[in-house]
Amino acid sequence: MTQTERRLYLIKELLREQPRYRAMDIPADIQEQKNLLRSLFNIRMPKPVNPEFLKVQDEYLQTVTAEKGVTDIEDLMPLQEGIYLWQGDITTLRCDAIVNAANSQMLGCFCPCHGCIDNAIHTFSGVQLRMACADLMRKQGYEEPTGSTKITLAYNLPCRYVLHTVGPIIQGRLTKKDEELLASCYRSCLELAEKNHVKSIAFCCISTGEFHFPNKRAAQIAVETVKENKRHTNSKMKVIFNVFKEIDWRIYRELLG
Repeated sequence: MTQTERRLYLIKELLREQPRYRAMDIPADIQEQKNLLRSLFNIRMPKPVNPEFLKVQDEYLQTVTAEKGVTDIEDLMPLQEGIYLWQGDITTLRCDAIVNAANSQMLGCFCPCHGCIDNAIHTFSGVQLRMACADLMRKQGYEEPTGSTKITLAYNLPCRYVLHTVGPIIQGRLTKKDEELLASCYRSCLELAEKNHVKSIAFCCISTGEFHFPNKRAAQIAVETVKENKRHTNSKMKVIFNVFKEIDWRIYRELLG
């Protein structure tokens, strides 16, 4: 199959699952097809899928990522011992684990083509990720508490694992409790990563953006918590602070020197 044939196959299969959309015309424009496929991935509930679909999906998503270009941690230079700063798309980063800013349901973003990191990670990992998260939550029996973390495989992403952590949502004035919960996100990720023998981890800017945590204070907490963890545990785990926006790049660059 060509990449176009894979995309059309996946769209048709996903439309068949959605009674409301079965009669929808597939656009001829390539970008519109990509947007439609992403939207169908985003709204799909966690449920089993046939092996042929997974085979085609995996080939499609891995090709998409290869075309975007993969960055390997081995090609990055640390700013401090064991600490890196990298600006780019976290779904194209090859390291042991990346961190997803999840919500308490842990099922990813259901809003079609939304710009949040949760949406991107679930989209380019594939439908297996939502199914894995749903299985974890079924076994747990309650929503994930703020400040805690779960781990899954990364499926079609270049990394091995995804750590899903629930950051605090800021409504109004920032409180000490909010700061403690954000620090807990970083600590719980590092602790769970160590338990799973992770050698390198990339943190996104947890709770900023959609969750409205002030960028500078969030970065200060991130750096302080990571450094404190390294001091107390003597961990040799490589830590990447991944940023997407220029404002976060400048903040972390100043903090890390």
